[in-house]
Amino acid sequence: APLAGKKKKNKMAEEESRGICVRDVPAKDFIAAYAEHLKNSDKFELPVWSDLVKTAVFKELAPYGDDWYYIRAASIARKVYLRPGLGVGQLRKWYGGSYRKGARTEHFRKANAGVIRSVLLQLGEMKVVEAHPNGGRRMSRVGQQDLDRIAGAVFHDGEE
Repeated sequence: APLAGKKKKNKMAEEESRGICVRDVPAKDFIAAYAEHLKNSDKFELPVWSDLVKTAVFKELAPYGDDWYYIRAASIARKVYLRPGLGVGQLRKWYGGSYRKGARTEHFRKANAGVIRSVLLQLGEMKVVEAHPNGGRRMSRVGQQDLDRIAGAVFHDGEE
């Protein structure tokens, strides 16, 4: 029995010494924190068309919230972090949904590519994402450090 206690203590020390990454924090909390970071950043700008555009063909209206573009950007950044090589097409499929017109049968529709592309281009200009050699996007070293720093802040806020 005394050995079991020592092993547990050692494991706790390992947990503390290891850095916190995006995988360690809940998606909702991380996306909210990173969206706030993007909003406060002077490099990331809201496009002029953001209040007019729908996010997909199956939506009836543009998003209501003022911060929807930043939230989508944070979500896309998280997706690229978790799956390097992710491109516009795969993200369109991920953000897609069912298209219903009243009593007609449902069909899957992809999301708007323009929004996703503009977010990826802006994140690229900020040096957060870069082109993957095999196609798609991946996190740059600067971007990974940035996202891990924010994830760490979210993790420590959650502990308190």
